[in-house]
Amino acid sequence: MSDQADRPQPRRASQPSAGTDIRVGLIGYGTAGAYFHAPLIHATPGLSLAAVVTRNPDRRAEVAATYGAAAVDDVQDLWGRCDLVVVASPNRTHVATAAAALTEGLPVVVDKPLARTAEEGRGLVRLAEERGLMLTVFQNRRWDGDFRTVRRLAGEGLLGRVLRFESRFERWRPVPKGGWRESGGPDEVGGLLYDLGSHLVDQALQLLGPVHAVYCESDVRREGVEADDDTFIALTHASGARSHLWASSMAARLGPRFRVLGSAAGFVKYGMDVQEERLRAGMTPGAPGFGDDPEERWGELGTESERRVVRTEAGAYLDFYREVAAALRDGGPPPVDPASAVETLAVIEAARLSASQSIVVHLG
Repeated sequence: MSDQADRPQPRRASQPSAGTDIRVGLIGYGTAGAYFHAPLIHATPGLSLAAVVTRNPDRRAEVAATYGAAAVDDVQDLWGRCDLVVVASPNRTHVATAAAALTEGLPVVVDKPLARTAEEGRGLVRLAEERGLMLTVFQNRRWDGDFRTVRRLAGEGLLGRVLRFESRFERWRPVPKGGWRESGGPDEVGGLLYDLGSHLVDQALQLLGPVHAVYCESDVRREGVEADDDTFIALTHASGARSHLWASSMAARLGPRFRVLGSAAGFVKYGMDVQEERLRAGMTPGAPGFGDDPEERWGELGTESERRVVRTEAGAYLDFYREVAAALRDGGPPPVDPASAVETLAVIEAARLSASQSIVVHLG
């Protein structure tokens, strides 16, 4: 018998009967909860946003008016109201909150980053396996239209062998917005390395596989900010390919979102994926055109002598929660294997060490 067969299988969310929605409890209604999780959950067939943990009076009113969901003061008030827990609270709370939900016998979605360290992440993975519960991580940028395009081009061999992957999340925000992501120290798990870096590293690992060397430069450029706001990461993959990754709030001139160089061709794409912008504007996920990139922002594939415009694949954030619902009802795999999120954390930890000591860190 295989090891897989010996493992406890993820349980279904309280075994909902046919035609009954899986009740979702959302912990946190800040940026992640309000603009990403709540609208995506609400738009997913088979899921119902049942309750949200928030004490803010305005947010409580919004939850009730927009989703018809209950607002509760504490996570302890959530357990009996839901079949699935989504953790979208501040990063420092992810591990303890997810562990509490798993201990209560509930499957869990955790917003990235899964944890502060890879070891903490492994602990959550072990707990989920012991309980036979689904645990997955909201690495939604895997469903960005531009990254889906890069994966398609690489998978179809149109780039040849990928030699270098350049990826940027750059912004021009010389005046800090405030909040724990910028002002919090290491205990808050704040800063761009954990925030946008979680996406950058995850995408690089998904495209090019394991990493054996990490170099990082990480700085605090703005007055009043304690966490990194200008970070560069260089990864050497086991395949020999290299990833160069940028996350910055101090980019007065933005570079390309992607520049991918292969042995046969290159691909260059400017502009961010449109889904976050449309979620913030209140557009319904899955509505016609929701994930469609404007034609003027499509990328180019080819060489200096010959190149062509490539239509951007449609962004598909809704697919994450569709796959969550399928995993809970049918016992299939979760949309993001939590072990892959642990691999991302191992790279981020190596990057932090590299930046603090100005060294290249080699991974086993």
